[in-house]
This record gives sequence, C-alpha cells and structure tokens, in this order.
Amino acid sequence: MKLAVVGGGSTYTPELIDGFARLRDTLPVEELVLVDPALDRLELVGGLARRIFAKQGHPGRITTTDDLDAGVAGADAVLLQLRVGGQAARNEDETWPLECGCVGQETTGAGGLAKALRTVPVVLDIAERVRRANPDAWIIDFTNPVGIVTRALLQAGHKAVGLCNVAIGFQRKFATMLGVAPTDVHLDHVGLNHLTWETHVRLGGPEGENVLPKLLAEHGDAIAGDLRLPSGVLDRLGVVPSYYLRYFYAHDEVVRELGTKPSRAAEVAEMERELLTMYGDPALDEKPALLGKRGGAYYSEAAVDLAASLLGGGGSPYQVVNTHNRGTLPFLPDDAVIEVQAAVGRSGAAPLPVAPVDPLFAGLMANVTAYEDLALEAALRGGRERVFRALLAHPLVGQYALADGLTDRLIAHNREHLAWA
Repeated sequence: MKLAVVGGGSTYTPELIDGFARLRDTLPVEELVLVDPALDRLELVGGLARRIFAKQGHPGRITTTDDLDAGVAGADAVLLQLRVGGQAARNEDETWPLECGCVGQETTGAGGLAKALRTVPVVLDIAERVRRANPDAWIIDFTNPVGIVTRALLQAGHKAVGLCNVAIGFQRKFATMLGVAPTDVHLDHVGLNHLTWETHVRLGGPEGENVLPKLLAEHGDAIAGDLRLPSGVLDRLGVVPSYYLRYFYAHDEVVRELGTKPSRAAEVAEMERELLTMYGDPALDEKPALLGKRGGAYYSEAAVDLAASLLGGGGSPYQVVNTHNRGTLPFLPDDAVIEVQAAVGRSGAAPLPVAPVDPLFAGLMANVTAYEDLALEAALRGGRERVFRALLAHPLVGQYALADGLTDRLIAHNREHLAWA
C-alpha cells in the first residue's frame, strides 16, 4: 500500500508518522511519500520520519519529493495538509479582520474566507493531478477550511472525504472522564466543519446509553473551562459545542482578547522554528513534546482510521467525517458538506441518521451553509462582488459597511494568491 502526504514538509508531519508507525497493523503502509515544494523543511521532516519508523520497527519505506506528479503516482490514498501562503498568510488572516472589529481566525469569518480563496484552486489542481495518476485513489482532506475544500473536491467529482480532529478530541476527553476506552464512546456529533455540537454521548455504539447529562452534571465546569465558555451556557444549551462556537457565542469578547496579544500564527511560527531545529538533530527518533502544543491533537489516529476503512483495512465502522449531506439534515441542501458520524468503507462515507436538530443550532448551520455556498463560488470564479456577498452572508459579519471594508482588506492582503485580483 502506498500513501502520499501533500504538505509533507509540515512540522506537524511527525505526529502523523508516529500514528502510522504505532498503528501499522491497522494500516500496513509499504511506501509513504512526503510531498512538499519546501525542500529544506522536507528533508528535515523526512529524516525524522525515517528515524521514527526505524525506532518503532516499521518496515515501510519513506521517501520525499518536491515533484507532485511523481509523489502521487500509484498512491492508494493522498492526504492533503497544505497551507497556501504559510504562517505568514495565516498571520494576516488573524490580524486584518480585527481592524474592522471582527474576529481574526484562519478558518471562520473573513480570515477563513481568505484562506478558502487561496486554497481551493490549489487543492483542485492537486486533485486533478491525482486523478490523472490514479483515478481510484482516495483523497483525505485535512486542509482548512475543511468543509469548503471538501465540497469543492466533491463538486468536481473527486473521491474525497474531509477530516477534522475536533470529534476525536472530544471522544478522548469524554472517555477519560468516564473511565472507559475511547472505542466505547460514540458521539452524536452534528454540524458543519468547525461548527458542531455533541448532542449525545453514547456508550457502546449508535444505540448505546446517552451519558451526556452525566458528563455535564459531573464535569460541566471542566468541559466549559476547556471551551472557555461559562458552564451555565452549556447547561442552557444541553449540548457540548466545539470550541469554535466561542467565535459566535462570545464574538466581541474574543475580539477584545485577540487585540491584546500576538496572533496564534506568530506563536506557531516560533514553535516551528524550534521544531525544525530539533528535527535536524540526528539523535532525535521520536516526536518531541513541543509538537503537542502545535495543534491537531489525535489527527494521526483519525487519519489512520479513515484511510484504513476507505482502503478496506481494519478501520472503525463509524467515524466522524465531512461528506455530502444527502438528506441527513433535511434543512440543508443535499450537496452541502456536513460533519457527522458516518459508516465508512471502500465505497466512501454514508452519514448515519441524525435526530431532529434544535432550531437554535439548525439556524446557524443553515446560515453558515449559505455563506459556504457563496465562498466556494468566490473561490472558483473570483471577483470583488462575490467576495463581498460571501462576507455579507457570514453571521460574524452581516453588515454591508463591514463587508465592504473587509473585502478591500482581504483582496489587498491576498493579491499575490488571487489570479483574478
């Protein structure tokens, strides 16, 4: 089995490599190709990746290349984890929206739209080249904004599934609180990428006992603390929102906070400098502890599990993924991309039935889905007016003067990445 990782020079790749090494019985990889145009980073990451495999006794071969077509040739699955513009572009996504009093964040709001506009054309070009090299290959997208990028891939007819680590993070957290194995915890995880709620936490499977009330009663303060929301908010909602909902539920508070400290991109850029220095040490043969602060916890386990199921291995029967709605949430179009539990196998992901969704959550999902429609249109066709319409539709913007100001800033900061600008 051959897998390719596009964006393989990321400092986060050793976490993925560690997962492949530890879970080799689940996903027996014979060849793993790390593809990245940044050869200096790629060689540092590739060297550490080989040492991790060697230390853990993995027999697979790891190669590196900056040649995309060569890297994906013959691959059974291609994982996308790229960042167009790097941390420098992310830093801008997180700062210029604050000038208008809006959240600066790389996956939602105006910053998220900027990332989508930069990313979608690049991902679609990669996907076309994957299809030419091997039309049967699966594309697993971990590139943000995952919902919009996955929708672009599916709309273009690619064999693609989107992946996020929010659900597996909750699964692990709740399992620890309950004193059970993570595999015993099944989440009723409902929403769009980075706009999700845990409406039930079941023991044993989709039909298991719902222990969410117990979790909220016994651990509500701790859960709310991790989300940086008052515990009373969780009591009133009766569900556990993802931490991204704080951008909606406490928008003005978040904007004030963001204006008083360096951007997350600046923090990550400093971490990356330290990590790359570590990766260059030939004695290092395991992922360093600092990598745990980089973000993306449990991504490796989720990626291995998903790839194993798609390729016919021993993956879990049910996984939280991003895929077409196809009537699962009746208030959204069939071709909307939702993030829910799905049965995953060689033929792809089939969403499990979802209980009726509270209008409090359904309304926000519908609003953001409309924004994502317009965002994808802007990413595919370009134009200032399409960018403006997407921003005006976003619930974190929603005012024409704000949308105008943000549109001008978005284009000014991203001109080199927007062919139409």
